[in-house]
Amino acid sequence: MPLTVDIMEDNLSYMRTEAPLLAPIFRSEGQARLLSTLLLTGEELSVTDLAKRAGLAYPTAHREVARLVGAGILSERQVGRTRLIRGNAESPLVNPLREILTIATGPVVILAEELARIDGIESAFLYGSFAARMLGEAGPAPHDIDVMVLGEPDVDAVYEACTRIEAAVHRPVNPTILTPEEFAVRSGFLDNVRSGKVVAVIGELPWR
Repeated sequence: MPLTVDIMEDNLSYMRTEAPLLAPIFRSEGQARLLSTLLLTGEELSVTDLAKRAGLAYPTAHREVARLVGAGILSERQVGRTRLIRGNAESPLVNPLREILTIATGPVVILAEELARIDGIESAFLYGSFAARMLGEAGPAPHDIDVMVLGEPDVDAVYEACTRIEAAVHRPVNPTILTPEEFAVRSGFLDNVRSGKVVAVIGELPWR
């Protein structure tokens, strides 16, 4: 049975049924986000928590989980009335999928984990070509990843985290660190960032 299966499109602005531009081998961007949430963290989550973490509607997450459990890529267990989902360690597909997801969609998941450990960060988001490809904007494959970090963190800690992430995702990770007041200043660069495609990593986007 093929892994990719068409589903009915949800009337939700954040759900795309097209294959993600960064990893068109996946059936949809939603499927890639769901798999990233589980396989890149190693966590076991309820379908409700998984839907929230992956930014999907519950019915979409429920359908994707059913297909991936059926394919043996995810496993499930019942604890009381809660259905818990995780990557199936016995599937020969999980490790190759994890490697692909780390490069294609991993920066958001891995950055969120790394930056959450650093005090003084109010918000962080991806911008530039990598964010644009993640959100379905056509263009050449990105060579690096631009991340904006807002707050007053330890600068060395941010750069060290980005260096660790580079090794995992096989792309340079370029942090720009500003205070919220500095980010609010009008400039050509910052105006382009605010008007362009962005993907939240930590916290809320401060101008939306």
